Amino acid sequence: MKKILILSCSLLALLAFSPISQADLIIPMHLTADEEEHGEHIGDVIVRDTDEGLLIIPDLENPILEPGLHGFHVHTKPSCANLGTAAEGHYDPKGTGKHLGPANDKGHLGDLPFLSVNAKHKAQQPLLAPELTKKEILGHALILHEGGDNFSDSPEKLGGGGNRIACGIITKKGSKAS
Repeated sequence: MKKILILSCSLLALLAFSPISQADLIIPMHLTADEEEHGEHIGDVIVRDTDEGLLIIPDLENPILEPGLHGFHVHTKPSCANLGTAAEGHYDPKGTGKHLGPANDKGHLGDLPFLSVNAKHKAQQPLLAPELTKKEILGHALILHEGGDNFSDSPEKLGGGGNRIACGIITKKGSKAS
């Protein structure tokens, strides 16, 4: 818990003093769909490398986004097809097989902090993934889950986040200079 508090304070400092001269990646996020690659566009997620890790700035809005905390992960394959399942499992280049959360380097690198959705069905609170860079996540998918995440494989595998409700494919095509 102390490590998460320190990361939160670092994130606030990054937002206050971060230069806006770096290139950002912009990841369009869409609702997942049965047979199509993606459904309705619900906003974008901007990612930026910082000295403290990968800064993730969501700007998402849709009534399907229930207020509360949601599991948020980088997944292996760059596909959103079949309700997001084509993205396969969490990005885990070290082969740890463990879901331990973003502040633990002994688990999946694709484990991100919670995505918080407010009462107006908007997600705009920035996140920090200390173990990731833009280069590492290129060619993967960003998945938002229906429920929360306990950063553990118990009592349910992969934190118990449930269905994949939104997805974005991470490519340079969506990048721009900030």
